[in-house]
Amino acid sequence: MSDENCLFASPAAHPWNKGKLIGAKPPLRPNQVWSIRTRLLIEKRTRDLALFNLAIDSKLRGCDLVTLKVGDVAPNGYAVDRATVRQRKTGRPVKFELTDQTRQAVDDYLKAANKEPGEDLFTGRGQGRPMTTRQYARLLADWVASIGLDPKVFGTHSLRRTKATLIYRSTGNLRARRSRVRCATSGSRWTTRSR
Repeated sequence: MSDENCLFASPAAHPWNKGKLIGAKPPLRPNQVWSIRTRLLIEKRTRDLALFNLAIDSKLRGCDLVTLKVGDVAPNGYAVDRATVRQRKTGRPVKFELTDQTRQAVDDYLKAANKEPGEDLFTGRGQGRPMTTRQYARLLADWVASIGLDPKVFGTHSLRRTKATLIYRSTGNLRARRSRVRCATSGSRWTTRSR
């Protein structure tokens, strides 16, 4: 009888989140953004710098960021001031402005990589395929670790939240944050409003 009980006894189950940080990932602080940008500039990682800057300025989800085409941000070969991208999750268009720093980084990357308007902006390891969100997450972990931070604390969503948090901290005004980020409240969630 004891042998039968041993057959049906399950090994001690471990919770999936044991030892993992769960919940919202915090945004990067201005000094952390500056440190990562400086390190990428010093190491002449033009693609990574363009990706990092574009992630902060666009506030796009990782899946939308890695599938950007050259024509989305640089239709004439040079980065534009404002761009519009349709989100995969919601299907709504998102307008965003590119700072001078981001436009310069994108232009440098386009020149170094010889990209044409129909191509994927950030290509992955596969031939002619866009970068995957997993590759993007690995790059972010590398950037964060390079300045001495714990990569487990920050995720791809941290970059999405960074610009909105910087605007809020600099103005202290939630309305300014909403208008700058083009958001509207829907219940307790933020949804992007198309204009």
